[in-house]
Amino acid sequence: MNAFMLQHELAIRLACFLGVFCSMSLWELAAPRRRLTVSKLLRWANNLALVVLNSILLRALFPAAAVGVAAFATQQGWGLFNYFAVPLWMAMLVSVVFLDFVIYLQHVMFHAVPLLWRLHRVHHADLDIDVTTGTRFHPIEIVLSMLIKVAVILVLGPPVVAVVIFEVLLNATSMFNHGNVHISPALDRVLRLLLVTPDMHRVHHSIEEDETNSNFAFNLSAWDRLFGTYRDQPRAGHVGMTIGISTFREANRCVWLWGILVLPFIGKVTDYAINRRRWKSNDAS
Repeated sequence: MNAFMLQHELAIRLACFLGVFCSMSLWELAAPRRRLTVSKLLRWANNLALVVLNSILLRALFPAAAVGVAAFATQQGWGLFNYFAVPLWMAMLVSVVFLDFVIYLQHVMFHAVPLLWRLHRVHHADLDIDVTTGTRFHPIEIVLSMLIKVAVILVLGPPVVAVVIFEVLLNATSMFNHGNVHISPALDRVLRLLLVTPDMHRVHHSIEEDETNSNFAFNLSAWDRLFGTYRDQPRAGHVGMTIGISTFREANRCVWLWGILVLPFIGKVTDYAINRRRWKSNDAS
């Protein structure tokens, strides 16, 4: 099984990516949630060019990707699941859920630390939100994210198949929850009990900072509910809300590939990007 996954990992991931991307694209055409404000052809050309650049960079730096690291950890007997004997199904389930939790924590961290927010704001500076936004990340952020996954895999020792499943799910759910698609409110309420829906994640791309700093989960919605970062709806509504960052509204910085690549190095970030709570004192004095 490990040999098969290592040999066909790229083909599996590419097939799943194309399947989900095409499905979401057709859904967006059939039932769009919002009217786009920027030329779709222009945004897609630049966002997808960034995807190609990131893919080439990752394969150059990590030829075997996260799956290869998992196989190496298995061969060396590194990681919790390679040290303790547990059923395969349990190791797979726990690995996928735990890796999803790590991505949630990573996402919060990229909002909380000014230097990391410089990188992550490339994702948020998109002036519209649709399936391509789910693939739009700065190359340095992509590399850092892979390094975090590598570290977690070496400590956890997940089965190779679990890492493949997680990578496919992460990619698929990112495109799904960024989709500009309409889902009935009743169905959305049911789905978001378990999964992050497009309406749930769209709040996270609001221009309003308190809304941006909510709904960090990518796959399982439970993390936002458990850690108090869940927000049900945007104040302006999904049609009326403004997408993006207030300080970056120009097309040359937010849409064109060159502007996207240099965006982290523009301007100053002098404070924490994430809102820090101010607790009211209960001291009667």
